[in-house]
Amino acid sequence: MAEKPIVTALLAYGMSGKVFHAPFFKVHKGFDLYAVLERNEQKASLDYPEIKSYSSISDLLSDESIELVVVNTPNDTHFEYAKKALEAKKHVLIEKPVTSTPEEFETLLSIAKNVSRKVFVYQNRRWSSDIMSTKSIIESGKLGEIIEMHLRFDRYRPSIGVKAFKENPIPSSGIWYDLGSHLVDQAISIFGKPEKHYRYKNSYRINSQVDDFAFMHIIFLKKVNVFITTSLLVIDAQPGIVVHGTKGTFVKEFCDEQENHLIDGMKPDDSEFGKEKENKEGKLTYVNENNETVTETIPSIKGNFYELFENLYESIRNDKPFSVTDEQIIDQLKLLV
Repeated sequence: MAEKPIVTALLAYGMSGKVFHAPFFKVHKGFDLYAVLERNEQKASLDYPEIKSYSSISDLLSDESIELVVVNTPNDTHFEYAKKALEAKKHVLIEKPVTSTPEEFETLLSIAKNVSRKVFVYQNRRWSSDIMSTKSIIESGKLGEIIEMHLRFDRYRPSIGVKAFKENPIPSSGIWYDLGSHLVDQAISIFGKPEKHYRYKNSYRINSQVDDFAFMHIIFLKKVNVFITTSLLVIDAQPGIVVHGTKGTFVKEFCDEQENHLIDGMKPDDSEFGKEKENKEGKLTYVNENNETVTETIPSIKGNFYELFENLYESIRNDKPFSVTDEQIIDQLKLLV
């Protein structure tokens, strides 16, 4: 007999719930997309007529049929809502940045242990086509020993945005928590535990109250240097990934089509989902065994956010390790604060 699907509830149905969560819970047979918290407009039922809508978090958490709660609310509410969900004996999947501090995350882990539930962090961009392709190139050995890796996540948004939790000086606001958390996580997922780091962040937009530019230099084992930059004032985006090793260089445009596909309404189980556009290949230049300089174009691996949800299911139902470990998240938060 097949395992009972994991009854799942979302704590919001804005872009995060509509685009990054609901489509995957709907197509994965191991989940039952059952409920959503909607304090104002009830929009989820337009896409999922059978979904149950709650107007208060206490009522949602009182529903004993719910096993998994997705905390996809504003950054500064993550700790409070995840704590409530855990205390109601629900597993939680929390959007990045998971909490504002390592101490808050460790508190959630302690509560989870006490109630025999699990805490998961939604770091979906580990499964973006660009970073998966880069990791594959690094692991191939063609670059030799890695010396430096440059990761960029840039946008051009000179005006102050409407989302208060991103633009007001409150916990977890600013570009470093918002976009830097993706890049720090990617670096840790490839190179392991950071040894040293230096960070600079500041505000450059008119009337900005939070950081809209950030830079970090992280040193990992074997003298690997990772340089992370993110900005809201880059009108001509530079390559998002550049890796230099003792034998070669790999350059990749920052790109992954999954978000665009989801916004356009493509389902995660569509055969075209996650395929990169043409002419977006990475450029690999290296010295081969004959001491010849070789240049190759490298098509990207198909993007696969679905794998995160498969990991999630296997961890809850079959107690398998989740790809994004607690130790990695603690290391990430130490770099974000």
